[in-house]
Amino acid sequence: MPTYEYRCLDCRKPLAIYQRYEEYGRVAVACPHCGSANLQRRIGRVRVARSDESRLDSLSDPSGWGDVDENDPRSMARMMRRMGSEMGEELPEEFNDVVDRLEAGESPEDIEQDMPDLGGGAAGGDDFED
Repeated sequence: MPTYEYRCLDCRKPLAIYQRYEEYGRVAVACPHCGSANLQRRIGRVRVARSDESRLDSLSDPSGWGDVDENDPRSMARMMRRMGSEMGEELPEEFNDVVDRLEAGESPEDIEQDMPDLGGGAAGGDDFED
């Protein structure tokens, strides 16, 4: 039986009600906490399974990056949030710290000075040799 999520508009508690498909929308439901029938249906998050190749294709499409202004920290933050969500995996807390600071309008240079170990390389140096 599927679970339908609701929120009681009287007691404000979230709830899940198990109903058969045939019952949904036909059988009255009530809050098990307060008995109210004043419920609002909540639609849960939907996850879509995507391959790594599909995620990389999405990131490599240049048409999706046309609005990125590399001189605007907020624009860079939007781009980084998008990249982070496309990665499909948990990112380190430092990533969120950097993006939060960019969203607040802080310059990448100031953030880099405060967090020199971000790239995993030596502070102030390049990871690659010429």
